[in-house]
Amino acid sequence: MTAETLVVPRAAFDFEEPWATPPECTPVRLRAATDASAPRLATSITVWFDDAYLTVLFCASDDRIEASHLAHDAPLYEEDAFELFLAPERLTRYFEIEVSPRGTIFDAAIDSPDGVRQTMSVDREWNCEGLFAAVRTVIESNGTMSVDTVVRVPFAALGCPVPSDGDTWRANFFRIDRHPERGDEYSAWQPTMRVPADFHVADAFGTLRFKG
Repeated sequence: MTAETLVVPRAAFDFEEPWATPPECTPVRLRAATDASAPRLATSITVWFDDAYLTVLFCASDDRIEASHLAHDAPLYEEDAFELFLAPERLTRYFEIEVSPRGTIFDAAIDSPDGVRQTMSVDREWNCEGLFAAVRTVIESNGTMSVDTVVRVPFAALGCPVPSDGDTWRANFFRIDRHPERGDEYSAWQPTMRVPADFHVADAFGTLRFKG
């Protein structure tokens, strides 16, 4: 399928309401990673930037949270996780950042000469210095649950300048939801169309176009 472009506006981050969506932004729904269908659990992303950070807000419905890892760089992908894959310069090198519903962080730099998992190398020693992440879980009176996760990625940590108007990156955004009875669900902004689900397909990344 054809990769899409997401316009990323310049907008201020509200430290008093970190999970608020700026008026300049429009949320986008994730789809099933394997076939682009509508997932059972809805997830949206909102992306914006300022003079120092790229900010991504995940808003997700949920009915059960699987998250036990507390150590930095633990294998969060074994449980529920929200994931950012960011390629500021080229598809052969991108950054993977994961946040669990507990706020635990996994970060790594990926070198992928062929754009596929089989030949990629993962540098777990890389740390996204200055990363900010915050999670809130809201349980409504009718029993439904939402998990909102905001992630602020410093441009300096990625070794790239603050984007100018019209600049583009390649990127993708994902969600893993684990369920021992119902089965696992994998969602993506740009579905990779791989079965079993595989997020490390660089050619499937969409384009972020910065505005402002």
